[in-house]
Amino acid sequence: MADMRLIVAGAGGRMGRALTRVIAETPGAVLAGALEAPGSELLGKDAGVLAGLPANGVQLSADLWTLSANADGILDFTVPGATIANVAIAAQRGLVHVIGTTGLSASDEAVIKSVTSRAIVVKSGNMSLGVNLLAALVKRVAQSLDESFDIEILEMHHKSKIDAPSGTALMLGEAAAAGRKIALEERSARGRDGFTGARRSGDIGFASLRGGTVVGDHSVIFSGPHERITLAHHAEDRILFAHGALKAALWAHGKKPGFYSMADVLGLGDT
Repeated sequence: MADMRLIVAGAGGRMGRALTRVIAETPGAVLAGALEAPGSELLGKDAGVLAGLPANGVQLSADLWTLSANADGILDFTVPGATIANVAIAAQRGLVHVIGTTGLSASDEAVIKSVTSRAIVVKSGNMSLGVNLLAALVKRVAQSLDESFDIEILEMHHKSKIDAPSGTALMLGEAAAAGRKIALEERSARGRDGFTGARRSGDIGFASLRGGTVVGDHSVIFSGPHERITLAHHAEDRILFAHGALKAALWAHGKKPGFYSMADVLGLGDT
């Protein structure tokens, strides 16, 4: 099979530059385009140079329609508005759309799922192998422990992150809720402040910390009578998310239209 031709959305950002580096070192993948926001001062810059590599001749552009004419997929770690704009074009072009964007609303999620009858979408709140294994463990532990064990999810990220809880924390919350057979949106406890009263039994709590340059720390705490179980993951370099996203794209190339997750990519779909 020919190399998979990939567009990196947000190519001038930290994740975008990491994705460019990983594509350059991965057999079977080639950088076909580099997308940036309209008005960005980086438009016209060489994507390779921005990523700390030799010049590769791929200049940052704001025109996804033109870039996508000769591409097979797009790796999208941007912001909700940009991702939703990209969804329509990716679907029209028949691209594999790997989405790692967080902070998406329920209506955004509905838009993404609306195109999957004709498009291949792989979406996850976290693209790492370790986090997806953690989610599988969280679901299994939640199945095994009753509501005498309270579930709390703690996450910490760098000070520039703009959404909370993180997409990964929400993914872990969904895993816990699936294990308990409850709806997360109905049993989610967030933003405790002031006189809150006692903790409601069966809720899944979230706490978010921000500071420094933390790539991503996540802990799921099962706190029961006289004991606590903590499952945790610590990301040390965002390059791991880039490797996961590229793995997802290569896996999805040639798949039938549909909505897939990293659990599907890693063979954990039935966990």
